[in-house]
Amino acid sequence: MIDLHTHTFFSDGVLIPSELARRAEDAGLKGIAITDHGDSSNIDYIIPRIVSVAIDLNRFMSIKVIPGIELTHVPPPLISECARRARSLGARIIIVHGETIVEPVAPGTNRAALDSDINILAHPGLITEEEVLMAKERGILLEISARKGHSLTNGHVAKLALQTGAKLVINTDTHEPSDLIGRNQAIKIVCGAGLTEDDFNIMQQNASVFL
Repeated sequence: MIDLHTHTFFSDGVLIPSELARRAEDAGLKGIAITDHGDSSNIDYIIPRIVSVAIDLNRFMSIKVIPGIELTHVPPPLISECARRARSLGARIIIVHGETIVEPVAPGTNRAALDSDINILAHPGLITEEEVLMAKERGILLEISARKGHSLTNGHVAKLALQTGAKLVINTDTHEPSDLIGRNQAIKIVCGAGLTEDDFNIMQQNASVFL
């Protein structure tokens, strides 16, 4: 299991990076990305610290820790600029907090994200077919979410991805230890979205390019 969307106490998670990585390792995960919430106020603080701790942890742990960021509630016109800045600071994975139906994300966020240098559009809500095609063309992964609330539109995202050939990934959006899941639970969530275990295996292949 590879999970590319997690949070530490650098944003609204409860664990320091080392404990998050150890708990994920103990749960059998092969790789984890630390992608705390960021905008122009804090990415220059968060990303270098995640990069530094990832280098340290990767020297001694079997799990691969990947430094990243989740651009969250950033006004759509600023997303591209924030993504460029995050990349220059060392973020290997850039996620944008998509238009989930359970938060007041600004309209146009999905499209602005897909026009930017990002890797994953997280919990994109009622994403349009046109936007899914944009994701396919740009090689941006669309997230199937294990997180309560965000997961409500997993079926919609999965259906459009199947129709268009867009690539998917399953992530937990972990904030606390109980959010971490293993392979078996991840497969159940994928199947609950109308997909199959084979689709889960493809998602893991999509995620493995970051290891």
